[in-house]
Amino acid sequence: MNDQRFLGLSAGYLGEYLAKIRASVSGLSDDQLWWRPNEASNSVGNLLLHLSGNLSEWLLASVGGLAFERQRDREFSARGGRGKADLLGGLEEVVASSQKVLRGLPAAALAERRRIRGGDVDTLEAVYHAVEHMSYHTGQIALVTKQLLGKDLALE
Repeated sequence: MNDQRFLGLSAGYLGEYLAKIRASVSGLSDDQLWWRPNEASNSVGNLLLHLSGNLSEWLLASVGGLAFERQRDREFSARGGRGKADLLGGLEEVVASSQKVLRGLPAAALAERRRIRGGDVDTLEAVYHAVEHMSYHTGQIALVTKQLLGKDLALE
């Protein structure tokens, strides 16, 4: 696979996962958005905050060079306050900006080293991590939504 294809596919997958998240979250009330089965688990609201933070740190700041100060602990400690439209809108903006960064990245940049969360990775690893991470949490969001709504979401 060539490097530009990898970047294009990565941008496309972010959009695909966002569409699945949107479809999952659309049927939830704001109360359901913040429901947790227990204190060891995250709510859908927490996961939306976390995805925005993760993509902003890994792609927008580290790869794209945009200023961003992450407050990761707040992504998980939040227990409400922001509604579905606000959280989805924020994630939509981050995904669109991330896609723009990926589509504008020269292939040679994939070998550049980055310091992210105390680790040393190349850009290819950073992109791969961000896409995989969004996939992982998309599945969690779909599962929690199915548990709350008791119906198949018909996601493919």
